[in-house]
Amino acid sequence: MTCLQPAVRGTEFAIDLSEKRRRRTICRLDGGAGSDENLRWLLKRGYHIIAKGFSGKRAHTLAAKVQRWDAYHDRCFLGTVASPVDFGRPVQLMVKKWYHRGKWKHSYFVTTLRFSSKQAFMRRYDLRGGAEIEQFRADKSGLHLSARRKRSFQAQRAIILLTDLTHNLLADFRRRALDDSLFSQWGLKRIVRDLLAVPGRLYFDRSQLNRIELSETHPYAHNLLICLEKYVTGAFGE
Repeated sequence: MTCLQPAVRGTEFAIDLSEKRRRRTICRLDGGAGSDENLRWLLKRGYHIIAKGFSGKRAHTLAAKVQRWDAYHDRCFLGTVASPVDFGRPVQLMVKKWYHRGKWKHSYFVTTLRFSSKQAFMRRYDLRGGAEIEQFRADKSGLHLSARRKRSFQAQRAIILLTDLTHNLLADFRRRALDDSLFSQWGLKRIVRDLLAVPGRLYFDRSQLNRIELSETHPYAHNLLICLEKYVTGAFGE
């Protein structure tokens, strides 16, 4: 909620998003950043938006005003309503309702774009990046980021930075070593829990790793050795 504006300003500076370019740029936001203040700020700066609204209470209120619901997926429906908020530019509001555990749930979406149908709008919204799954959620489960907490701000910041470094190293290892292997479809959690936990011994010579031995009885040992040899050869040469 609070980091959106400085993040957008930093992006504008990094890739030279002039006012002309901003008018041809779409900001796609999840509900966590979809406050009225943030949406007004983006629209004032010239961006187009396709965003999920922040307020669950407002979503329920808007759902009661929908005149027609169209099916989207099983037990999921879409409807349009007029915006109760002045965002400074014309927008369209879409309300979504779905049945979950015996209750109807609601959310709402705001966009400056035009779509041929409600379904086309929702398909466009769903074409989001996968960072929250591929990195954030994987780091929380695979690298136990959510389980590590420090009272000191700087200590917690160090943990997050170390987790980012670990994430990047594992991503590189997965690409260089595990592609075209038995483990190519494994996620971060399984790589840490099952693959990198294979018992073995590391042999060093003057702080340099020069030999790896894995337990012959482990079912992944043989294939992992092939991957490690591929990784070392590709990263450091023969």
